[in-house]
Amino acid sequence: MINYNVDENGFYGKFGGAYIPEMLYPNVEELRQNYLKIMAEPEFQEELQTLLKDYVGRPTPLYFAKRLSEKYNTNIYLKREDLNHTGAHKINNTVGQVLMAKRLGKKRIIAETGAGQHGVATATVCALMGLECIVYMGEVDIQRQAPNVARMKMLGATVVPATSGSKTLKDATNEAIRDWINNPEDTYYIIGSVVGPHPYPDMVARFQSVISEEIKVQLKEKTGSENPDYVVACVGGGSNAAGAFYHYLDTPEVKLVAVEAAGLGVGSGESAATSVLGREGIIHGSRTLLMQTDDGQVTEPYSISAGLDYPGVGPLHAHLHQSGRAIFESITDDEALQAVLELTRLEGIIPALESAHALAALGRIGAKPDEVIVVNLSGRGDKDLTTYLDRFELHGK
Repeated sequence: MINYNVDENGFYGKFGGAYIPEMLYPNVEELRQNYLKIMAEPEFQEELQTLLKDYVGRPTPLYFAKRLSEKYNTNIYLKREDLNHTGAHKINNTVGQVLMAKRLGKKRIIAETGAGQHGVATATVCALMGLECIVYMGEVDIQRQAPNVARMKMLGATVVPATSGSKTLKDATNEAIRDWINNPEDTYYIIGSVVGPHPYPDMVARFQSVISEEIKVQLKEKTGSENPDYVVACVGGGSNAAGAFYHYLDTPEVKLVAVEAAGLGVGSGESAATSVLGREGIIHGSRTLLMQTDDGQVTEPYSISAGLDYPGVGPLHAHLHQSGRAIFESITDDEALQAVLELTRLEGIIPALESAHALAALGRIGAKPDEVIVVNLSGRGDKDLTTYLDRFELHGK
């Protein structure tokens, strides 16, 4: 039987590991040796669960989308991560990691962000805990996600633009790692997705696993079964998908659908569909699937969605793809925008561009009328309203 969880060396099948500069070894090793012990402490769990309930607003609802279900002639439930404090799933992980950082005695927090949701969630928990916060963000993303940049600054974070490469998420991550190398003693790096060196992919997946934990309980209440036929989630690095899939990894009758950003089309040269375009390689400390040239240079990804604009994918997802456990779909910018309009007009919910990619895959699944689909609605669309106004030409209407 294939193991979908991380092994003792930090690998999912052949993917994962910790390929890091020597300067970072003490930090990563300290975390590796302590993260499971700390997470198992009753005091840690009590503090985490209290914050998730009273501060984040969990459990998030599992909503039966009646009109959307009628359109696709099946049963569609939305896991409403958009209703979390800060408007996305990212806060589940930052609350957990900031408690981890405190237990390890770190006073300075750094993070990378693409769509800005992880940056906002990190700035939020740093304000809550009174910790210094520095967020690295690509210059391009700073422009296209202005509302989230304003929120981070309002929360007291320093936002540092990444001006190299494509000036997006990959480059922000490079800058954050560089900072960490220069400040190993007092700094804790809150990685926002299931990427990076072990133990980050596993730790982030564990903090996000609250999503599938709740889905099982809520679905049983609503349908009598805790297992849907499909769980659908968008994947950039892949933390919301890891959380939605986590408690179903070893339940083969539940089909896992991971949805990537095709950008202008998989063959267009302007895409972020790693499962189709990627080959094995190492990025940001782990072996995974990576979009790269023949001589191993990272290919610049593209997506209208800043949160999916990443040339790699988390090692768990690389393993799910290679083993065939998950079905991977690629959705273009235009298909995602269409899905935004569809959900907004049918259900009165404006989704984030990232989540819209997952919604756009509903037409590809071919679910039967008696089947149940759970879509992880990972974030709300406030941050993308400028894009929506421009694309849908709603100015002045």
